Amino acid sequence: MTTEAASASELSRYPALNAYLRHVEGPGAELPPIPPRPTRRPLIGRPAAPLRISPRALRAGIVAGGTGVSALWAVQAEPSARLDALFATGAHLTGLLAGYGVLVMLFLMARIPAVEHGVGADRLARRHATGGRHVLELCAAHLVLAVCGYASHAGTDLVSTVVDLLGYPAIAAASAGTGLLVAVGVSSARAVRRRVTHETWRTVHLLTYLGAALGFVHQLAGPDVAIDVVTRWLWAFLHATVAVLLVWYRLVVPIHQALRHSLRVVAVHGEGPGVFSVVMQGIGLDGLRAEPGQFFRWRFLRGGLWHTSLPFSLSAPVCGDELRITVKALGRHTRRVRRLAPGTRVLATGPFGALTAHRRTRRKVLLLAGGVGITPLRALFETLPGAPGDLTLLYRASTAEQLVLNGELEAIARSRQAALHYLLGPSDASFDPLAPQALRNLVPELAEHDVYVCGPPGMTAAALTALERAGVPEDHIHTECFTF
Repeated sequence: MTTEAASASELSRYPALNAYLRHVEGPGAELPPIPPRPTRRPLIGRPAAPLRISPRALRAGIVAGGTGVSALWAVQAEPSARLDALFATGAHLTGLLAGYGVLVMLFLMARIPAVEHGVGADRLARRHATGGRHVLELCAAHLVLAVCGYASHAGTDLVSTVVDLLGYPAIAAASAGTGLLVAVGVSSARAVRRRVTHETWRTVHLLTYLGAALGFVHQLAGPDVAIDVVTRWLWAFLHATVAVLLVWYRLVVPIHQALRHSLRVVAVHGEGPGVFSVVMQGIGLDGLRAEPGQFFRWRFLRGGLWHTSLPFSLSAPVCGDELRITVKALGRHTRRVRRLAPGTRVLATGPFGALTAHRRTRRKVLLLAGGVGITPLRALFETLPGAPGDLTLLYRASTAEQLVLNGELEAIARSRQAALHYLLGPSDASFDPLAPQALRNLVPELAEHDVYVCGPPGMTAAALTALERAGVPEDHIHTECFTF
């Protein structure tokens, strides 16, 4: 549908649009186009681009590490056809790979900016979950092979073997650590996680650190790592490196950001049924280096919220000393956010996410939003470089009343001479506005666009399927899920 420009009075409370309003002579004046953004800047004084590790580079690094661990096992292995030796050799390999896998899982969740910004928080969470299952499988295989190998060598039954092995302190520590990892894995299973609170799940997940530490004690005493001084020091160095990264990015950096930026809530505005924006002010927010499309984990220091870290995207670019998020009240914690009082202290950890301009590979861009998923795309709609006609925003909602920030979207579309279409109607309607042909009709040369998608899981899945069927290459479709 064709959009109309929002009035200056409607937009004056949004500092992100003040640059547009400076050119407006009155409430009825039209917003002029944004001047073209320069494609090049002088090299002198240009800030360095943030380091990003691509998904391919991360995968290659993990595989290389696994290959190195396997090589460490291979140079120590002594060929033998005896049954106990075969069991022992298999136990050594699975034990080393399990220990390495635990390190990889901790590394993926260390919130390292170069990894978060290059791979994306949702991809990291999925790889962490998949890798965690493989680590538990390796731990189980190591346990079975070790018990069978010991029983075969000593000529005892399995029960007596288990009792004997638990008499060794390092093995007892490893068994306790494995039990903790199993508890974490069970709590992360979909059937269980749906029945526990997020706080309970997070508390149980912290047991991963203790489980990893207990496993490390066993590894240093085991035959694979303790075989020589070099191997022992190398293994200890790897563990120490991951531990430092975890402490630095999950503890030190958030505390430093809180002290440096001193964020506080200044206003809470209603945006629609059950949707509201929270405006925060702080000091030196340019130092956050937050990009449009990214999100923070927010901790509001008030009763009922201080112990919970909530992920919300920026719904507007950072403007001076202000940040803004737009939230839909879906549960107990988000409803409490709506009642925040001005002056409430805020701890913001981040930025995170890879749904940013750096993924762009084409001149033309389609932004496809659903519901409150408009928030990161609204920031991109304002800031992505583009000539008139290069940007298109499709906004899917059941009714016009459910549209969020539409006044701002219309002003941006008018100013930038970009296309904006509202796709309204119930999801069970006979006409599907996200059908491949419908998308091609709305967006000429759709296959030549980069496409950014953000919305509820069901809408996102349907959109991805439709885009691929419409001929958009998979590597030109960019999405990020915030429900991990």
